[in-house]
Amino acid sequence: MKLPKELVIASISDEVAQNSRILDLGCGDGTLLKHLKEVKNVVGYGIEIDCDAILSCIEKDINVLHWNLNDLPLNFPDHFYDTVILNQTLQQVLKPKELVNEMLRVGKEVILSFPNFGQYKIRFKILLNGKTPITSTLPDKWYETSNINFLSIRDFYDFCEENQIEILAHYFFRKSKYGMIPVHNLPNLRADVAIFKIKRKEMH
Repeated sequence: MKLPKELVIASISDEVAQNSRILDLGCGDGTLLKHLKEVKNVVGYGIEIDCDAILSCIEKDINVLHWNLNDLPLNFPDHFYDTVILNQTLQQVLKPKELVNEMLRVGKEVILSFPNFGQYKIRFKILLNGKTPITSTLPDKWYETSNINFLSIRDFYDFCEENQIEILAHYFFRKSKYGMIPVHNLPNLRADVAIFKIKRKEMH
């Protein structure tokens, strides 16, 4: 069984074309970009705000820019990248709609992942305790968490429908005692993590 992080990285990698140009927003320590360079031979660039993470990227020979994703627009031409990635960061930005629109402008396709706040354990904890839930996938207290947007999988489907966004692929996972495993049924109720590949709908 793969570790949770490895499973998410593998799923994202499956949706990235060989030899493509990639922009990874909120790239962290560069682990995903390093994997994509090794496996898919991509030309990859990262954007990150944390200085320690940027140093880790440099140590991995990853091209990285110091930038705050709340400062929009992104300073890149239209469709400059084949794929723009936002991994586990959408729930942390101040202007998620504006950021997704910028990603769709800069990239031909977009891959993003986020924790699913519609998962049944979260629902039960709110219902029974009346407090912000703490789970294995959301372990921080409300005053310590970096999450400010509490979206569910169903929320994201509605968002795409309302904003003329086409969903090209999706993956859903839940955490079990054996690690992260795929979810095929009732993902909004059962999945802990969602991954979507999207693009702007073509207007006819």
